Amino acid sequence: MGPWHLYLMGILYIVAGIMHFVRPKMYQRIIPDYLPNAKFLVILSGIAEIELGIGLFIEAVRTWAALGIICMLIAFLPVHFYMLTNKNAAMGLPKWVLILRIPLQFGLMYWAYSYVSF
Repeated sequence: MGPWHLYLMGILYIVAGIMHFVRPKMYQRIIPDYLPNAKFLVILSGIAEIELGIGLFIEAVRTWAALGIICMLIAFLPVHFYMLTNKNAAMGLPKWVLILRIPLQFGLMYWAYSYVSF
């Protein structure tokens, strides 16, 4: 058994991944134009979030899941910058919210890193 916040993190990623399939067009809208096949990328990232979230619950793969989450969050950084520069991708969110999301990514990376053990 892990701490409650480990399970919270796992559930958050699983729910976020499921949302890629519930509202795929919302996620496709935030994929930068220079990346090919937004629909495929949304499906792929949804699957990754679900699998990595589940991986946090399994002690044998927890470190790898946490490292995978960190890599995924790094890969998602261009999306946050794209949302800052593209009105359609911003989804009507205030600029200050979009700006705060960037350091939040690093906070999420640190949170995931707290479950890395070698």
